[in-house]
Parts: sequence; C-alpha cells; structure tokens
Amino acid sequence: MEFDLMTGSSTWSGATTLAKTLEEQGFSGMLYTETGQVPWMQITAAAIAAPSLTFSTGIAVAFPRSPMVSAQVAWELAGETQGKFRLGLGSQVKGHIVRRYSSEFSQPAKRLRDYVLAVKACIRAFNGQEKLKHEGDFYNLSLLPDQWTPRHHPYGDVKIDISSVGPMMNKVAGEVADGVHVHPMHSMNYINKRLLPEIDEGAHRSGRSNSDIDLIVPVFAIAGDTPEERAPYLHRAKTQIAFYGSTPNYAFQFEDLGYEGVTGALGAKMKQGDLQGMADIITDDMVQHFALVAKWDEMADALKARYSSTASRVVMYLTEEQMKKDPESIEKWGAVARSTRRT
Repeated sequence: MEFDLMTGSSTWSGATTLAKTLEEQGFSGMLYTETGQVPWMQITAAAIAAPSLTFSTGIAVAFPRSPMVSAQVAWELAGETQGKFRLGLGSQVKGHIVRRYSSEFSQPAKRLRDYVLAVKACIRAFNGQEKLKHEGDFYNLSLLPDQWTPRHHPYGDVKIDISSVGPMMNKVAGEVADGVHVHPMHSMNYINKRLLPEIDEGAHRSGRSNSDIDLIVPVFAIAGDTPEERAPYLHRAKTQIAFYGSTPNYAFQFEDLGYEGVTGALGAKMKQGDLQGMADIITDDMVQHFALVAKWDEMADALKARYSSTASRVVMYLTEEQMKKDPESIEKWGAVARSTRRT
C-alpha cells in the first residue's frame, strides 16, 4: 500500500520544496487536485525535484478538455517521469462545467466512459499499437498525422483513473478505468457494500475483476498524542465531512450507517451560513466511520488495518495543513509513511 500526500495550488518553487521533503521522508507520491490552478506545471516542477515519487491528478477536470489534449499531457508526463504518472479524471459538477468552463454537461457517467475510452485510444495510437480511431457517443477522433504524433517513449502503459461515488459512475470505473479515486467522505461500509460490488459489476462487462482496478483512497487521518494536539485537525475533518455531507447525493453515506436526517440538517445550517453549526452536527461517532484518529505511533497500523485489504494507495487529506502549521510533524508523518509502506 503506497502512501501519498494530497496537495493543490502552489508556486513552482513551493511544489519543488514540498516534493523534496516528501521524498526525503519516505512518501510514495503526490496527488494534485485541480481547483484554481491546473496541475501540470506543478507536477513537472515536483517531478524534476523528486524523481522517485509517483504523481497523479485527483482529479483533472475532463469535459472542458479534448480527450486528445488530456492524452498528450499524460503521455508527456509519463515519459518524463519514467512511468511515474497516473492521469486521474473526473466529471466535476454541472455548475462548474457549464458556468465556469462554458462546456457541455450531460449524462456524466456515459460521457466520462466515452472520454476514458477516447483517451486510451489516443494512448494506443501514440504507442504505435493501432491507428487513431475512436467513434463514441460524445467523442470522435480519427486524425493523427506522423508530424503530430508525440515522440515515442518506453512508458506507454499510462494509467487512467476516474473519480466516482454513485452506482453508475462506479460501474463505469469498473468497466474502463485502471483505478478509482474514492471520495474523501467514505466509510468502510460504503467501500465494501456499495463501491466494490458496483465496480465488480462494471468490471464483468469488460471481462475484468476488482483486482484489475486500483483503489486510491483519500483519508482524513488525524494524528496526535493528546486530544489537544488532535483537536484542530479533528475540527477540520468535521468541517469537511459536514461540507461534503450537505450534498443530497451523499445522504446515503449517513443513512447506510443509521444516521437519518443528517444531510437535511447540514443543508439547513449551510443555508444559514452556520459553518460551526454544521461541524457540530458531525459527532465523534460519525468521525470514527469517516476519518481515522490515532496517536502517532499507532497511525500506520491503523491505516493498514483499515485499508490494506482494499487500497492500492492511501492519500493523506489533511496532512499538508498540519505540516505547514507544525513543522515538527513532518518527520512524524515521514515515520508513518515509511511504516505504512513497509510489508
């Protein structure tokens, strides 16, 4: 099980410094979100500084980009990192796609399935395996003259992952993706009773099994030897769980665990602008399902106990914040990373 750090917007020099630190501390890789900044240049800077790390996007927004553009970027990064790059794609939500990117949004699961197949068709063409020919419901690609073909490299097995939560997208992931970015707000009940069976159903469509699909799992990992040390990150986790949990589409996450009416209560507090009230709704009992709280010398064992049978990579969601606020925690997280990776 690999041990990664989730990160986001940064300067190139900041990306370089962080990557060097993580490599020195024994982390496996870095997962880049895409919010106010595209991830490609930061990944390039980080990869040059820390060539042993694996880099992934979690996620890059798919629909505003042509599948050819995404494939070209992924191909170049895979070559320059000597195969240590994974392209993570996601649909985003309609408001962002239509109003922020001025792009089309309809049938997201079906569209993302076609998108992944189109990207893979491009990769096969770049590899010289076949001529470019993809004809789908949303994307059609058939022109790749020699002078427009990316230069060849020996790292053409580019992994294409997608983010998914609901049954339709989970089945798409099982059918066409190499990996799944699990939603940060998850319980093991969700992974075992919903996610994995739905991925497996999709995998059977294309003659695969769950073992062919990597699970990349962000974790609200809250480490500290005292309640006082853990308190700010426990509050931060509750705030983030409350934010995600206010979305009606995620109501089942609470209901499956017996927490009825939580999403409605969170939505009401959000409309009032009461962020503290939202966090207060998330009880310590809920946190035990959606986060992982442990002392420093127990965190690695806790991560392995919960995720080693299902996850290929665990991604620390809150850790960069803690490292910035408490530089002494950097070496402690390094010890967790090394112990988590150790077989």
